[in-house]
Amino acid sequence: MPDRHTLEETERAMKDHVGDLPLDFAAANALSNLFRAANAVRTELTNRVLRQHDMTWTGFVVLWVVWIWDGMETRHVAESADISKATLTGVVKTLEGRGLIVREGDERDRRLVRLRLTDEGTALMEQIYPEFNAVESEIVSQLSERKVSTFTRTLRDVVKAVELQTDARDEARDEA
Repeated sequence: MPDRHTLEETERAMKDHVGDLPLDFAAANALSNLFRAANAVRTELTNRVLRQHDMTWTGFVVLWVVWIWDGMETRHVAESADISKATLTGVVKTLEGRGLIVREGDERDRRLVRLRLTDEGTALMEQIYPEFNAVESEIVSQLSERKVSTFTRTLRDVVKAVELQTDARDEARDEA
């Protein structure tokens, strides 16, 4: 039996293995496919684009967030990149060492630190992002424009649903 399985084989195996449990198989399949798709895309972009530039996925995401917002306070970078502040510290140290990003004290609150791309960091992003986007375009090229639009809206809806649930849990915890 091979160790690598198609999505359909995995879904069948899951149903065979836990079919007696009271589970929402549609939800499990949808999110399992989302997870597998996200990992496949991340691996493809890392292998085809980022590795050529000695860049990790997380390093790229941090640079991208800081780049598109023309600088940002560290806690917001960590939140936007969906990483811990501790992870951000290590990533920033690496990016600083490469001369791609700098830390700046906030003029209004010295406890806060803002990140800003250096000229070298900006030049790198201006080089990498078109390459990155070309692979993104290639990945979805088998889908019609309508399917890409529907897919985008559906993913936004998933993210919004998670955010609403998280906000509701946070509010309930704060009230308790």
